[in-house]
Amino acid sequence: MGLLDNLENQALGNVLGGSSNPLASGLLQMIQNQPGGLQGLVQSFHDKGMGGIVSQWVSTGPNPAISSDQVHQVLGSDQVKALAAKAGISPDTAGAAIAQILPGLVDKLTPNGSVPDHGNVLEMASSMLKNLGTKAS
Repeated sequence: MGLLDNLENQALGNVLGGSSNPLASGLLQMIQNQPGGLQGLVQSFHDKGMGGIVSQWVSTGPNPAISSDQVHQVLGSDQVKALAAKAGISPDTAGAAIAQILPGLVDKLTPNGSVPDHGNVLEMASSMLKNLGTKAS
């Protein structure tokens, strides 16, 4: 892993706060439990007219930002409220935080520029949270 990868992981670790961040953990669980897993999430973005954005997260290029409103549009208000409750924050705060976290999270779960199969996503997510937990300490 190169220096830039280490810096990206460190930055993502700062955003996610390591494995103790209930919002980051909740997002990973949501992706894991969603029909189709990560591929299902990517498809949701395409279905809502935001395929270009999520495709850039999956690719190896830069990750464009999204807004809290776009998070609500793709995930649905109920899902954002559930993640907010899990994290102990307001839905508005959760929407803004998810908008910051999700691009980097999807990017890290698709390191080769494509969506891996569901089993690999679970392994990668588990490994990523463990690594972030040690780097954030």
